[in-house]
Amino acid sequence: MLGITTKNLRGDLFGGLTAGVIALPLALAFGEASGAGPIAGLYGAIIVGFFASLFGGTGAQVTGPTGPMVVVFAGVYAALSDRPELIFAVVVLAGLMQIAFGVLRFGQYIRLVPYPVVSGFMSGIGCIIIALQFSRLFGHEPEGGGTIPALAAIPGSVMDPNFVALALGITTLVIVFKWPKTWSKFVPAPLAALIIGTVASVMIGGAPILGDIPTGLPSFMLPAFSQDTIFIVLEAAFLLALLGAIDSLLTSLVADNMTRTRHDSNQELIGQGIGNTIAGMFGAVPSAGATMRTAVNIRTGGLTKLSGMTHSILLLGVVLALGPLASQIPHAVLAGLLVKTGYDIIDIAYLKRAHKGPRWDLALMVLVVLLTVFVDLITAVIAGVVMAALAFVKQIADAQLKALGDVTNEGLSVDLTDEEEALLKRAGNKITLFDFGGPLSFGAAADVGHQVREKSKGKSAMILDFSRVTHVDVSAARAMETIGSDAHAANKEVYVSGMNDEVRRMLKGLNNEYCLSHGDNFATRLDAIRDAVEFVEEEDANASSAARAKSKSSTT
Repeated sequence: MLGITTKNLRGDLFGGLTAGVIALPLALAFGEASGAGPIAGLYGAIIVGFFASLFGGTGAQVTGPTGPMVVVFAGVYAALSDRPELIFAVVVLAGLMQIAFGVLRFGQYIRLVPYPVVSGFMSGIGCIIIALQFSRLFGHEPEGGGTIPALAAIPGSVMDPNFVALALGITTLVIVFKWPKTWSKFVPAPLAALIIGTVASVMIGGAPILGDIPTGLPSFMLPAFSQDTIFIVLEAAFLLALLGAIDSLLTSLVADNMTRTRHDSNQELIGQGIGNTIAGMFGAVPSAGATMRTAVNIRTGGLTKLSGMTHSILLLGVVLALGPLASQIPHAVLAGLLVKTGYDIIDIAYLKRAHKGPRWDLALMVLVVLLTVFVDLITAVIAGVVMAALAFVKQIADAQLKALGDVTNEGLSVDLTDEEEALLKRAGNKITLFDFGGPLSFGAAADVGHQVREKSKGKSAMILDFSRVTHVDVSAARAMETIGSDAHAANKEVYVSGMNDEVRRMLKGLNNEYCLSHGDNFATRLDAIRDAVEFVEEEDANASSAARAKSKSSTT
């Protein structure tokens, strides 16, 4: 069931070890940024990384602390810093929610978040990470939590720098941005920056360092809830669960493209949920699928779950043996690593070409960035998804309204038979034939009545062809009622053809059917046209008889 195989043992071991080496400095940095401490970041990479690989649905996935998860968790930690049992209850609850997402098979829906929203959200998180770490590059700790206090602290930090910390931070940035790719095969840039920066700090001194880091296995922490914070806990847990799900499934897609495989999104959510649930019980930072670490794992040979588990075992060895060495790491070095991480999260590739695409998508992306940075993450996600959905409905509605029209006058791409064309010509210009082209969305339904009314002015009869309408909702049913009411008010006869039983039951159930009734629902469009032509000809004959009678009366 777990799908563990040793067919690629050598590649999995080498890939996992390489990913673990890269994950070490990032886990320390993310743990420090979260407020829980660097050891909590390592515990997150170890616990979630191991169990997400063991129970997950993506073979080469490497899981650990990521920017989006840490940004949310840091906010929770700042709000509940004196109550660790509540803080890690959030992580446990988020893990349980992810398990529920997987069991309820929500994985396929989470991936439907539009790209501009994901891009804007990730870019906003990248900006937040950079803002939170900027003062640390200059040797200062920003006062208070959140983006605004961090931005407010930047001018003071720049004006009064700790030059040793600044030099270490700049050195770290130069290494992570300029480290030759050929050297990365032997020593990854983040690890090189960590070693060089720490050694330089020990030799020079004067820069703030991490200080004592506990070693050994984590202690069990029993989660707790309180009535006064239940809404904060639930809100943060849901956001963590959602972000972790999106982050992990996007990384799974990257892994699929690189390995030419197909992941199981629902099983992946279950694995991530199990990992985060256990992590919360041991005071670890919540984690998700990490794109860069997963890509490195695959490039160096990792293909199966053993690679992600190997990455975690390596980090466990570091925690058990190398804690005293990690205590000498300068804050500025970790800040430099996180600034590079924030830069990588920002969707630079899309921003460079966004002006060539739809302006609405660019505007949506910018809006989500601003809401993420200056308001909060939940508002950004909800607003982005809602606005993207409304924009999509508008596009669909416009297309549906464009497809709706008078077949007899607008030359729509509807195949009329020779007999149908001959009958419509025989009726002159007194019959309108409307083809709906397919189901109507609620976005289009609001304007359908107006469109039909305007296009059928001066006509004696109207045919509504439902042949391609598979179903209707309440909005479309009300639109049909409007069409029928307007037609009756204008003394037009309404004919319906091709309406299936499901649509008729829907209209009848809402008491809208009466507006469209003219005898029976005609099985075919031809039958409706024949009946409408007979009605028009009969109406013309009656009108002619009445005109002759009036003329004769006036003559006498």
